[in-house]
Amino acid sequence: MGKYTSNEMKRYNYLVSEIEAVYHESSIRLGISDSVLRILYTICDQGEKCPLADITRKTGLSKQTVNSAVHKLEKDNIVFLEAADGKSKNVCLTEKGISFSQSSVVKIMNIENEIFDSWESSDVEKYLELTEKYLHALKDKINKL
Repeated sequence: MGKYTSNEMKRYNYLVSEIEAVYHESSIRLGISDSVLRILYTICDQGEKCPLADITRKTGLSKQTVNSAVHKLEKDNIVFLEAADGKSKNVCLTEKGISFSQSSVVKIMNIENEIFDSWESSDVEKYLELTEKYLHALKDKINKL
């Protein structure tokens, strides 16, 4: 069997895995699951509510995982569901959820912003530009499989 992954791709995969591991560690330190971190992060990124379908799409989590985690968050009085257009629902933070998010996921968001704020704006733009370029090329090539 030959070598299938370039050294650059190995390095990239390592970096992505290490970044994911850091987010996992943050979940552990905050006492929440990875899926709860991602769901609350997505809601906070939108404000205090977010369409349920957007949470599934933006987190990359399965519909079942999102629904299970949202149900648990509802039981813990962190979120509630409200009807939106037609069959769609919004996931909304309760007062307790806002407070909980401020002491957990918003801390992660602030750290991320501090990091980008410490970089030259041209470096941030280049990083985002190249990441987006990679994403679009990957999607395009996967769609042609």
